[in-house]
Amino acid sequence: MPELAHNLAAVSQRIALAAQLADRAPDSVTLLAVSKTFPAEDVRAVHAAGQRAFGENYVQEALTKIEALADLRASLEWHFIGPLQSNKTRPVAENFDWVHSVDRLKIAQRLAEQRPANLPPLNVCLQVNVSGEATKAGVAPADAAQVAHAIAALPQLRLRGLMAIPEPAGGVDEQRAPHRQLRELFDKLRADGLELDTLSMGMSSDLEAAVLEGATIVRVGTAIFGKRDYSN
Repeated sequence: MPELAHNLAAVSQRIALAAQLADRAPDSVTLLAVSKTFPAEDVRAVHAAGQRAFGENYVQEALTKIEALADLRASLEWHFIGPLQSNKTRPVAENFDWVHSVDRLKIAQRLAEQRPANLPPLNVCLQVNVSGEATKAGVAPADAAQVAHAIAALPQLRLRGLMAIPEPAGGVDEQRAPHRQLRELFDKLRADGLELDTLSMGMSSDLEAAVLEGATIVRVGTAIFGKRDYSN
């Protein structure tokens, strides 16, 4: 699927240019290809073009894909980035390498209990509701430090950093503000002694703003795979 390889290259170029503007090394930003609603063969094609990290939002759909692509497992990194309910934590703990959407301590505790002992610790990010939207998951910035320290103490998990999904904004300057807020919180938690290295922020429409503010992982779906069809 040459179109997908072309899209992947175009997004990688956008990241490299934004990193250059921010006076950062392009390889300081990891591209997470968000493959939710797209079939396993699309993931296979993007993997063949050199992509290794893939993000999924829906547990059942993701498990089907992970199974279909089992032959690539050694060179694929699976990231869960969607809302996670308590009754769905076990398959995520057993099958994923990362969870970006830990939005409360209870979810982290369940993931820690259910992560198989033979697997490396599960990499997790604490989701922060930087825009204060009532409809959006995530801890309030004021509560982040307390929850982050509690998660960092759990076995079988490795707290890597913070994740946010800011509300859409117009220009790059407006887009940068919530990303800056998350980075400032990240810096504060590091100063508090937490060993964090990951800022998961920025998507197809605002990845430049996120990279300028220090994103280490950008989550890009539409710009790689195309427009999503939610009808099925």
